[in-house]
Amino acid sequence: MSKTKNFIFQGKESFSSSKLDQIKNKFFKINKFNTNIRSNEIYLVQCNSEKTNVDELKDVLSAKENDINFTFYVGPRLGTISPWSSKTEDIFKNVGFNVVSRVERLYGFLIETETDISNLDLSMFYDRMTQSIYINQEDFKDLFKLDNPSSLNHIKMIEKGKSELEQANESFGFAMSNQEINYLYDFYLNENRNPTDAELMMFAQANSEHCRHKIFNAKWNIDGEQKNDTLFDLIKETSKSSPDGIISAYKDNAAIIKGSNVERLNLNESKKYEFIKDELNSTIKVETHNHPTAISPYPGASTGSGGEIRDEGATGRGAKPKIGLVGFNVSNLRIPQLLRSWEKDENKPTRIASPLEIMIEAPIGAAAFNNEFGRPATLGYFRCFETDFKNNKALGYHKPIMLAGGIGEIRDNNNFKLQIEEEYLVIVLGGPAMLIGLGGGAASSVSSGDSDEDLDFASVQRDNAEMERRCQEVINICSSQDDSFIEFIHDVGAGGLSNAIPELAKDSNLGVYIDLSKIPNSDKSMSPMEVWSNESQERYVLAINKKNKESFERICKRERCEYAIVGYTTKEMSVKLHDPVNNNYPVDVPLSMLFGELPITEIKVIKEDIELVNEKRSEKIDLENSIKKVLQHPTVASKSFLITIGDRTVGGMVARDQFVGPYQVPVSDNSMSLRSYTSNKGEVIAIGEKPTLALLNPAASMRMALGEALTNMSGCVITGLENIQVSANWMAACGENSDNLALRSGVEALSKIAVDLKVSIPVGKDSLSMRTKWTEGDNNYEVSSPLSGVITAMAPVDDVLNSVTPELDIEKETFIVLVKLDENNRLAGSIFSEVTESKYQNTPDIDDTCKFEKMFSTMQMLVKNKKILSMHDISDGGLVTTLLEMCFTKKVGMRVNLKEIQNINDMLFSEELGYAIQIEKIYLDEIIKTFEKNNIFIKNIAEIQDKNFSIIHNENEVFNESVIKLEKYWRETSHAIQSIRDNKLIADSELSLLDNDSFDGLRTNTSFNQTLIDSFNIKKTRPKVAVLREQGVNGQNEMAAAFTLAGFDAIDVHMQDLLDKSINLKQFEGMAVCGGFSYGDVLGAGGGWSKTILYNNIVKDQFQEFFHNDKVFTLGVCNGCQMLSNLKEIIPGANFWPSFKRNLSDQFEARLAQVKIKKTKSVLLDDMENWMVPVASAHGEGRAHFKNNDLIELEKSNQVAMQFVDSFERPTMKYPINPNGSPNGITGVTSSNGRITIMMPHPERVFRKVQMSWHSTKWGEYSPWMQIFVNAKRFSDSS
Repeated sequence: MSKTKNFIFQGKESFSSSKLDQIKNKFFKINKFNTNIRSNEIYLVQCNSEKTNVDELKDVLSAKENDINFTFYVGPRLGTISPWSSKTEDIFKNVGFNVVSRVERLYGFLIETETDISNLDLSMFYDRMTQSIYINQEDFKDLFKLDNPSSLNHIKMIEKGKSELEQANESFGFAMSNQEINYLYDFYLNENRNPTDAELMMFAQANSEHCRHKIFNAKWNIDGEQKNDTLFDLIKETSKSSPDGIISAYKDNAAIIKGSNVERLNLNESKKYEFIKDELNSTIKVETHNHPTAISPYPGASTGSGGEIRDEGATGRGAKPKIGLVGFNVSNLRIPQLLRSWEKDENKPTRIASPLEIMIEAPIGAAAFNNEFGRPATLGYFRCFETDFKNNKALGYHKPIMLAGGIGEIRDNNNFKLQIEEEYLVIVLGGPAMLIGLGGGAASSVSSGDSDEDLDFASVQRDNAEMERRCQEVINICSSQDDSFIEFIHDVGAGGLSNAIPELAKDSNLGVYIDLSKIPNSDKSMSPMEVWSNESQERYVLAINKKNKESFERICKRERCEYAIVGYTTKEMSVKLHDPVNNNYPVDVPLSMLFGELPITEIKVIKEDIELVNEKRSEKIDLENSIKKVLQHPTVASKSFLITIGDRTVGGMVARDQFVGPYQVPVSDNSMSLRSYTSNKGEVIAIGEKPTLALLNPAASMRMALGEALTNMSGCVITGLENIQVSANWMAACGENSDNLALRSGVEALSKIAVDLKVSIPVGKDSLSMRTKWTEGDNNYEVSSPLSGVITAMAPVDDVLNSVTPELDIEKETFIVLVKLDENNRLAGSIFSEVTESKYQNTPDIDDTCKFEKMFSTMQMLVKNKKILSMHDISDGGLVTTLLEMCFTKKVGMRVNLKEIQNINDMLFSEELGYAIQIEKIYLDEIIKTFEKNNIFIKNIAEIQDKNFSIIHNENEVFNESVIKLEKYWRETSHAIQSIRDNKLIADSELSLLDNDSFDGLRTNTSFNQTLIDSFNIKKTRPKVAVLREQGVNGQNEMAAAFTLAGFDAIDVHMQDLLDKSINLKQFEGMAVCGGFSYGDVLGAGGGWSKTILYNNIVKDQFQEFFHNDKVFTLGVCNGCQMLSNLKEIIPGANFWPSFKRNLSDQFEARLAQVKIKKTKSVLLDDMENWMVPVASAHGEGRAHFKNNDLIELEKSNQVAMQFVDSFERPTMKYPINPNGSPNGITGVTSSNGRITIMMPHPERVFRKVQMSWHSTKWGEYSPWMQIFVNAKRFSDSS
């Protein structure tokens, strides 16, 4: 019998000084005393042999013997495994440490205090949903304890009656209705046997509101009149009326929309990248993850984004996610030291996170998953809303909305899953089962507070984006085949395998036989029910033909993607889960039982009178104070804190993100993606949501939500309204008459206007338990959300460059013109009404659909004909916000003349649909006539002026303020949350840029001679470049595209190829080491990757030989840069290279940053000396760290290749011009002979100008960064 031995090591400091200061401040605030706090990472390692090389263990972990007696430790909850653990165990396996069976990370905290720890509040040190406090080392040694499997439970209803089912329903949190309990009772009575807990859990998840959408499929009776259509019928009517472009609607994990024939970057069977013509269609899907985000914001939002990504990947026979979106609705933030007049004292249950906690942690979770997976998040929204309590009830978002969505691409021949047959192999692809996320489908189907608090813990999920990336690589390889091995694929979400595998069977008209022992399982203590129904993330269920088994396994092994053949399909239409260990069947039911015809829900509602409100006279409210408050409202204010944490350039397929202009101001109305690296065809996507209107007019709220989404995409020329496809997400607190009625009214209204406009709604999702209940003392409280319909609209685009943004043109003589449907200026539901705490009766609305259609088509025509220089839609905050956000893009003022306007507050703050457009003065009369002939309101209202924003009313100046001061109001929320969440000094630095008159934003001093591309491509030589990646790397496609277009044969090389000796680096003239998150960066950025090289002599020798070859080049970007810096001991002339540490901001930073190229011997930067060019920068650990005098020596030897620079082209430490805090702005270095160049920014993502959110108008197709790849070709051809 093998013996196990545990080791405890001490690692690096857990937190930066700024992050530790934040923890100290929270500790002091709650515990009322100040003290010193220290924290280090602690590693618990279990080895299955006593003959373990402890020194090598410590070296891999960069750890030492633990020499501190910490006060307490924070680690994962017993019975759970952290994502860090899974990734680190992969590293040990791949460096050859087979003796390591388990490894886990904890945080040791040392607090200088004589107070008993049990008397202190330690909540600031850990997340109670995913972590635990351990007082000493003995407490956490049980983390590796292997318990015996829990047993299968039988519910003894045959012996004890239906009450046993009812009791199980409550204790397990099944959330089944009385009808469903009766249905099950009858079924098992007829079978004459007791149900198992595994069968009941499976049934509960499959038939939850979350999965079955009972309300949307319900029968409706309104005022005694039976309606013939369900809500689902109403939505489907839109696709029937306007089927153009729809390939698949409501049949799969995402909708599929017709695309274009373009050049696709294909990885062929010989692992060479090539461009081939293909029909690429679009996918669209938008999900929510509200309940998990309420109880544990970071993992809730992270797995929300991860789950939606899986939906896209599992569409058809395999699709590829391309760009993503994230949105949040929460109650009032109540930021300390920034309390607002409209925010009252907080009242919420302790079991859910506060709105501020959600907005600090959840966006990081969502961004982190997108970043690590490698999907750019380029669109979003954020709304705060909460009313005062009345009779212990209020409206708001104590149960938040966490929206996650995106669009992807799918090859035309992979649109539809195939009809599989019996004896097809059923495969689980992805991570192992763990006791996390149990019963999430049911938990999300009930109001927060209706379930047991212990069940909330059980439904928390755990993210591992790096594993999902590996799964996606397998899907990508299969989907690129002429005939994909994947014939059926389903993501694993709510209900776990107990939902996904039966769904596969049902959709195929087959049954399944599953072997419980074959299901990958990291927690051997789990019962059969827990193994079957847990919602461990990053998993897919596939069906493949037996003849493809070995080939499919080879793909998985190369990608190091876990997989298991768990069973096969059967003719008998049943679900059989066999446990060979106990020789029983935890599940053995016919599919008809699981997906049978349950009684249809019936909803009866009675129409209610519209509540009359006591209106406040808006003209009496102070204008200056109102403008200030509106700009300060989080819904209106800058969203920078939500955006810069997310990578927006990974993949190289983004044509428009949230930022616009040289100052990178987050005011873009939409996002655009590209279909190909060689085409300007793409897609535009935009969001609309107006929940505050639903308080008085649910129908108007949905019409306006659609209208906002469409006006948001007006600045991009599309191919017509009939080609717009919409995802409709419905959030409501159903159960009460008024809430049910609001939902019905909203769906009816959206269906009708969509049909009238010929807009289709082929996909959507509902979350109809948006209510939070709790008890405090003798009082019962309730907060419910209004009807909240979020519209995500997508349309194909023929040329993404044929578009305009809110960025003002300050070179031409121009006017700012107001365009809107009519002269209505209704204020109900506006931000103005919230911040002034005033009520109004009438909401904005689309009163004339035909007029809206004409307004939209006219704007499209003007953009197409280049008559509009800039445009911005009118939405939250009204016209005044629209105009100011346009001013912010160029730091200029505007003189607004509102002559002949009776009530300027109504005009400025009403949120009626419309636009502010900038046009040249010579076109004014022509454009006015164009709109007036369609009876659309148009008025010339403003001109650009120097630095102030002034409003003139009937010849009197009624407002005049500095644009910079107004922008500071607008940035307050973002700055405050950055200060709490990140390094406060950094947040202050960014805000101070507004006062820096010398800061001109992004500039460039160069152009690029792209005729070089053609001359290199016509040469016969095709040198080979190894596009090197490790598990978790996600930037290989854009790297391969750039090198291929420069004339290389780009070859995909996985580290596994080198370890398996199937490829040798000798075969290549160049090596490009790509960006991403190798092993999730768990041992420092690039640390695990470099150790797999240094600890494998055969691979190490290959790299060393390559680095010493004078005829080859190496480029390392981002994660590749970090990895290569760790190999400097085997790289000639790299002695003085830095290592790369956590950014000074303590945060992942994604920016379009300005760099200058220095004169060096770098063969890749040849002829680029003194070029100053913006470049994509996206990393969390990019701060160059030098030892001793290495920085001085590096500069002396002219090996600094690239620096962040300010507007005077000087190296800078100023954040965010320097986004990571590297000394002297250093962000790229080269070896002494110039053949090996590493850099943190990403030139491969922006080699085309269309890939940049700001670029020079003088550039052609390519950006100056293409020169790097041309230089590589020139060097290879001359070597």
